[in-house]
Amino acid sequence: MKERMGRILRFTPKWRRPARGRRVRPARFAKRRTSWRAAWVSMRPAILLIVLASMAYIVALPGVMPAPAFLSSEPQVIEGRFTRCGRGRGYYCVIDGDTFKLGKTSVRVVGIDTAERDAQCPAEAAQAEASTQALQRWLNRGTFRMTARLDEPTDRYGRALRTIYRLRPDGSEDALADYMQSEGGARGYWGGFRGGWC
Repeated sequence: MKERMGRILRFTPKWRRPARGRRVRPARFAKRRTSWRAAWVSMRPAILLIVLASMAYIVALPGVMPAPAFLSSEPQVIEGRFTRCGRGRGYYCVIDGDTFKLGKTSVRVVGIDTAERDAQCPAEAAQAEASTQALQRWLNRGTFRMTARLDEPTDRYGRALRTIYRLRPDGSEDALADYMQSEGGARGYWGGFRGGWC
């Protein structure tokens, strides 16, 4: 409404008729353009939410990273001689570079991925053998400890997910995942897609 000279005038948009007879709505005013700075400020909460959700998803994935102390089980102490799984295997045996067996229980090492023994090329087969040997060497060095996540102790294949380490004389931890990445050709594994080895 607009007031002029004491009278109130009502403004009602009228339909415009183009030459061809179609009815067209009145033109709207163009929106004011926002600056990049203002757009960034308005987007920050959404970006922060996406980052936090992504981090929570990664931490929640089983087998991705060691669990925080409040989510970890009491350490299980393992001592025994590891052989290779197959004919004539012992109670403790190694399947490949990131999986071994304790009796009938398959244990998957958290935080790493190694080449598969069912290789798709000679390079993968060679890397799988080197990783398997490295894992067997580390396990046979002596007593070690395993902890599990209390919320998800197994993966989708039914393997027990364990963080494995050995205590050094000074009280620090010698983590199997670190050793396998430096000496056994393993890759850090954060869940999701795993690259090929060929």
